[in-house]
Amino acid sequence: MKIVIIGGTGLIGSNVAKRLREQGHEVLAASPSTGVNAVTGEGLDDALQGADVVVDVANSTNFEDDAILEFFRASSGNLLAAEKTAGVKHHVALSIVGAERNPESGYMRAKVAQEELIKAAGVPYTIVRATQFFEFTGAIAWGGTRGEEIHLPSAMMQSIAADDVAAAVADAASAEPGDRTLDIAGPDKIRQDDMVRRLFAADGDQRPVITDDTATYFGAPVNDTSLVPLGEARIGKIDFATWLANRPTA
Repeated sequence: MKIVIIGGTGLIGSNVAKRLREQGHEVLAASPSTGVNAVTGEGLDDALQGADVVVDVANSTNFEDDAILEFFRASSGNLLAAEKTAGVKHHVALSIVGAERNPESGYMRAKVAQEELIKAAGVPYTIVRATQFFEFTGAIAWGGTRGEEIHLPSAMMQSIAADDVAAAVADAASAEPGDRTLDIAGPDKIRQDDMVRRLFAADGDQRPVITDDTATYFGAPVNDTSLVPLGEARIGKIDFATWLANRPTA
């Protein structure tokens, strides 16, 4: 199959591309750096010629509420329209577990809007919804920084390694479409504050992590059911301890 990956040069996209090529698929890793821009529509028609499957793992560099909403509306709208013209048989998109449960997060609202566009477009689809990546634990710490302290809620997380996310997305792209949504998560549940403490301990970071249940998750209040799967989910193979021990270091 010819598979086009939008956002194909990023963290997840490059990993998905590698996996699909190893399976024998013809893969085009598309991004603005390769002349394909889903937000403007530039290069989409040429890139999608003869494509059987499109995988959308693109993300914005601007996370301000209005900007991120416009990014997903424009990119998904242009992409899905181009897919219908090209006769693409399967649209695979990466989204977030619990997006609809966190309406106070501008990013989550934007992902819900993206999912709604996909479901209404008429292109057979699979939406893969992942929990937070282990790779973004440092960003969570940054988001909770207050002076020399890190203030974080004790909300339960079930974060997942990017490698496991890429494996699930690649599997979805290789499978038949079913107009379905799949949740994926890591193998262990860890409270958000404790996860950052474990990261800091591994890195020798001495900053104190303060459990503060008035703290938000990038501006949104969260609890034990906000960020974890509530039903059936595919569980990744890599736990947090294994990821910590094997992650690349600068």
